[in-house]
Amino acid sequence: MEFYAIGLMSGSSLDGLDICYAKFQKENNTWKYEILKAETISYSQHWEGKLRNSINLNSEELLALNSEYGFYLGKRVQEFIGQFSLKNVDIIASHGHTVFHQPQNKFTLQIGDGRAIKILTQIPVVYDFRSQDVLMGGSGAPLVPIGDELLFSEFDACLNIGGFSNISFRKEGKRVAFDICPVNIIMNQFAKKLGKYFDENGDLARNGTVNFEILSLLNSLPFYESSAPKSLGIEWINENISPLLEGEIAENVLATFTEHAAFQIAEIFNQYEIQKVLFTGGGTYNSYLIERIKNKTSAEIIIPEKELIDFKEALIFAFMGVLRMNNEINILSSATGSSADHCSGLLI
Repeated sequence: MEFYAIGLMSGSSLDGLDICYAKFQKENNTWKYEILKAETISYSQHWEGKLRNSINLNSEELLALNSEYGFYLGKRVQEFIGQFSLKNVDIIASHGHTVFHQPQNKFTLQIGDGRAIKILTQIPVVYDFRSQDVLMGGSGAPLVPIGDELLFSEFDACLNIGGFSNISFRKEGKRVAFDICPVNIIMNQFAKKLGKYFDENGDLARNGTVNFEILSLLNSLPFYESSAPKSLGIEWINENISPLLEGEIAENVLATFTEHAAFQIAEIFNQYEIQKVLFTGGGTYNSYLIERIKNKTSAEIIIPEKELIDFKEALIFAFMGVLRMNNEINILSSATGSSADHCSGLLI
């Protein structure tokens, strides 16, 4: 069996829309993948501002943005298909952009109406992957562990460092996964105060001074003691992190937060005796952060080719779309805490 799918991913760090076109093959119950084409489309200031401000909109404005962003996604996919003259696309799988994530209140919202994508492309679309899991008592996150389990099982663990860092690994025969801590969602914010979009190679952090008092407060936050499955959202940052960093010098915040992220990530490797870890996501390019993690753990860190670092999440959403299309399980309850493994996403 062979399937061709496009995955769309917009992360919490708002650095752009990832589009990944991949081929998936199933032989003898084993899945294989090949990334055929992929690109990141940076958001214009207009769109970055709109998405960043979406949490503050009233209901009518949010509904309007949901449609507008759906058509934006559809247009970008149309252009991508045209640019690479793609002939075979069985399914488009869209993560959407997260505005609210409150699983404890039984809701999560990813905007970008999939029906708009289908209207423009005339290709079947799967979207809204998270809501069903939240309704089933899960965290609605992380979702990529199904891909880690079926496509990347040769590694002891898979770590993604994006807006947040999250990990998945096998424990007592089951795939468990959870968010570890915020990373780029904080780092990019403070890099921008210094006139940069992000802290390239961690150079700004390297030149800053760690504030050990703030570091201690960060490492003492109750989230880090709570048991998995667990996930983070912007609301948690606004309540727990932002007040601690107010009025601090940006370079010192970057140094302190790099140390915090490195400590939390290494702590997980050490706690679960993880040996071999696949690193992906934009934070993998932060060589200072990687240095600080290596300083705190003996786990082997595997950094793959650029394409996989940049597009693993979009690849896995494409894969989840293929699984949804075939009515196969695409969300693991051991990862999200929902009442059962299930097949999620609205297919139109």
